[in-house]
Amino acid sequence: MTKSIFIATAEAYSGKSVIALGLVNMLLGKAQKIGYFKPIINAGPQEQLDAHIETIRSHFQLPVAYEATYAYTRPQALRLLESDKQGELIETIIRKYKQLEDQYDFMVVEGSDFLGQGTAYEFDSNISIAKNLGTPVLLIISGTGKTTAQVVSAMLTALRSFEAREVQVLAAVANKINPEQVDDVRELLRVQLPADVILAVIPEDKNLLNPTMKEIHEQLGGTLLFGEELLTNQVDNFVTGAMQVPKFLNYLKENVLIVTPGDRGDIIICALQANVSASYPKVAGIVLSADSLPEEPIMRLIKGSQTVLPIIAVKTGTFQTSAQLWAIQSRITPDNREKIDLAIQTFERYVDVHALDQRIAAFQSAGITPHMFQYRLLQWAKRQRRHIVLPEGNDDRILRAAARLLHQDIVDLTILGSPEEITASFKRLGLEVNNDHLHLVDPANSAHYEDYAQTFYELRKAKGVNMDMAYDMLRDVSYFGSMMVYKGHADGMVSGAVHTTQHTIRPALQFIKTKPGVSVVSSVFFMCLPDRVAVFGDCAVNPNPTAEQLAEIAISSAESSQRFGIEPRLAMLSYSSGTSGEGADVDKVRKATQLVKEKRPDLKVEGPIQYDAAVDPIVGKQKLPNSEVAGQASVLIFPDLNTGNNTYKAVQRETGALAIGPVLQGLNKPVNDLSRGCTVDDVFNTVIITAIQSQAE
Repeated sequence: MTKSIFIATAEAYSGKSVIALGLVNMLLGKAQKIGYFKPIINAGPQEQLDAHIETIRSHFQLPVAYEATYAYTRPQALRLLESDKQGELIETIIRKYKQLEDQYDFMVVEGSDFLGQGTAYEFDSNISIAKNLGTPVLLIISGTGKTTAQVVSAMLTALRSFEAREVQVLAAVANKINPEQVDDVRELLRVQLPADVILAVIPEDKNLLNPTMKEIHEQLGGTLLFGEELLTNQVDNFVTGAMQVPKFLNYLKENVLIVTPGDRGDIIICALQANVSASYPKVAGIVLSADSLPEEPIMRLIKGSQTVLPIIAVKTGTFQTSAQLWAIQSRITPDNREKIDLAIQTFERYVDVHALDQRIAAFQSAGITPHMFQYRLLQWAKRQRRHIVLPEGNDDRILRAAARLLHQDIVDLTILGSPEEITASFKRLGLEVNNDHLHLVDPANSAHYEDYAQTFYELRKAKGVNMDMAYDMLRDVSYFGSMMVYKGHADGMVSGAVHTTQHTIRPALQFIKTKPGVSVVSSVFFMCLPDRVAVFGDCAVNPNPTAEQLAEIAISSAESSQRFGIEPRLAMLSYSSGTSGEGADVDKVRKATQLVKEKRPDLKVEGPIQYDAAVDPIVGKQKLPNSEVAGQASVLIFPDLNTGNNTYKAVQRETGALAIGPVLQGLNKPVNDLSRGCTVDDVFNTVIITAIQSQAE
């Protein structure tokens, strides 16, 4: 069993960040606490923070202070080496590493960047550090600018260097490989690498390699004139605007950056118009060179444009600016969520995660952390691809979440609304989507509209619904989406960003209906607390359930908990614990607890019990010393909606917990409701939950 791994390379810009992000994401699916350590960083925090460390810490919210993540800056390490004090260097690195190692389940160590002065010593130093830390290595070689033979030679040479020092290499990653070389590189390396070394060959991906307008702005300097909100635009190509407009238009490619002097108002206006035209590819931005700005009428025209591109003015001439653009290297930063997600997805696609997991993390931590929970959800959702309908195509949060879901290749989606307006909104938001797994449907113009209306009429005619009413109802996106689920044309529905809870679930209650043996639809929230995940029910649907309904809610919540990998330990909450309290409210909870025990004797349940006794081991032991639930409850059942709703919101606000839900339970097919104050993350998580629910169905 190993509790650490060292990410090593032999050159700059090898793509370590992709491997680091994927590796930490994989490990957090199994371990509660991951530590991150980079022995030597390029500069001190007063100059700049290390981009890799900050991205890892920020994205995964690792509980490690920045100061603890490194031992030396590059200048400090060089001075020690020049003074023949390598022993002191290694001793300090080991000491700082060991201080972290004892605090975490697993340690990821990242080698140096090979940037700036002193790169000659770095590869040997990385080997020495890995050996002294007793850490196996994941070795990365870049294929940028290399032939197949050069890639293979570089990998084997680096591998032999580690083997000569008796440092174990667990995995070898050939990264940024020309797609045409991938098969040859894989075949040649596989026959020459030791059989126990895991091999991954990752093709280069322009979406990871190419910079954003923000990176270009930061590295070129200059003044941002317009388009701050679109600095996330990715730049795949750039062209110099020094010709007449008709010829210039022929040089536009997808995600192009235009470099032109500021006095070329014709090129600037042409670029803005091309960006909104369906006949030309997307323009990423404009750089105005030669220390010149557009004339006032052109500036006024830009300001009044409906869609403004990022426009940056620089002092350097066109030729020098173009040379600087060629030299820019993109880095994954904490604010670039799309690149982080793509990096993790790339790691999971090309690295044998199962084999690596068996080698480096052959242990299972007790309990489940929020990241472990979210990681598992993502993996479960991908096991069996499902089709989810999103009725609210007029909401930007829905579209942003949809783009993220499609980008990570998790589900198929149908979005309801005007296809033209939805497509325009995707472009306005700068979102690229995979159309192979996306369907845009206007209910009234759908090929299923007549059939859906007829089906609804047959289902509801006994309730006074006629055909005209059925046609009207099926124009409503909630009814149309619910009918898609009922007919099996979608596996589940997520709505509520715009509509009320009642509007979202009424159609489901009318014809999807409840499961056999279930009389009440209820809900749970998965509360991702700092160190654990708890299930809260019912905090969204039933105002004042009876004892019988409360027992049913508890059983449904326990089943939901179990389905999502959380061992159910049920706490039936009240204002008193055990036999100490009296009154109608306590009696209701007491009766509900007894009903749960009778119906499901296999479940661990305690009630009535107070919240503190349910979750605090010390208080639980004092109040109910013989209980197997007190102090360690994972499913908390509230006696009424007033208590549940207020408690979940109080916990969410005061602790910063992520609340995933409400997740509806008890329906024949999954339909889930969003809060009208939901975030993009809320939509993303609820769709994943819905997909997993539909797998169970």
